[in-house]
Amino acid sequence: MNKPFNWKVFFILWVAAIFSVIAIIPYSLELQSGTLQNLDMLPIPLPVLLAIQIAQNAIMFGVLTAAGLFFANRIGLGAPILEARLRGESVADRVRANLSLSIIIGVVASLLIIGLELVIFQPALLRELGDSVNPLNLQTAQPAAWQGFLASFYGGIAEEIMLRLFVMSLLAWLGSFISKTTEGRPTSAVFWIANILAAVLFGLGHLPATALLIPLTPLVITRAIILNGLAGVGFGWLYWKRGLEFAMIAHFSADIVLHVLLAL
Repeated sequence: MNKPFNWKVFFILWVAAIFSVIAIIPYSLELQSGTLQNLDMLPIPLPVLLAIQIAQNAIMFGVLTAAGLFFANRIGLGAPILEARLRGESVADRVRANLSLSIIIGVVASLLIIGLELVIFQPALLRELGDSVNPLNLQTAQPAAWQGFLASFYGGIAEEIMLRLFVMSLLAWLGSFISKTTEGRPTSAVFWIANILAAVLFGLGHLPATALLIPLTPLVITRAIILNGLAGVGFGWLYWKRGLEFAMIAHFSADIVLHVLLAL
């Protein structure tokens, strides 16, 4: 069951995560444009601050990627397409077999988010918070489509490394000490529990960005967990059944709908 640690896979995923951290900067700056109007108030110049944040994230994702691969290798998860390609194997058939499914899951997840937002959460938020909210994100800071496109790489790469490769793998590995198959893998129940818990954390992880737009009331927190958690469960299933790459594709596809198409 234990696979050897693949440093090439680690390096590729780590560099991709750093790229995504840089790619989301324009989106993040736009969301924080109201608080960054007076740059003279910053304790250090903005470029220096951004460089520090990139360095911090590079260290963090180095640790998360390495640890995630360590745990994934012990429970039969990982990045099978990347691993096979590095071994010189053809992966075209496997990519074709799973690409459409991944995109469909991502698009369906985004449509569910939009539907629940418009039908359930926006009316409830309007009743609770009044005119301070506006459907589908709210008018205070609305990043452009190109900013949303770049930010989608962060969701598809960095968040999947953090939530699926690291968190879900860690939880499933811990669960394998309680319940595992004869082959030594975690049982399906363990994988589902790990998937759902990672999805809940995925929802909670969106609260800092949400807090830039609206107050964090119990309704807002519930909204973040449900909307993002539903998508997270789908991404987690793909990670479990198809591999990290297809979870990334699904997440990227969902973010393209939410942050690019809706911004046009």
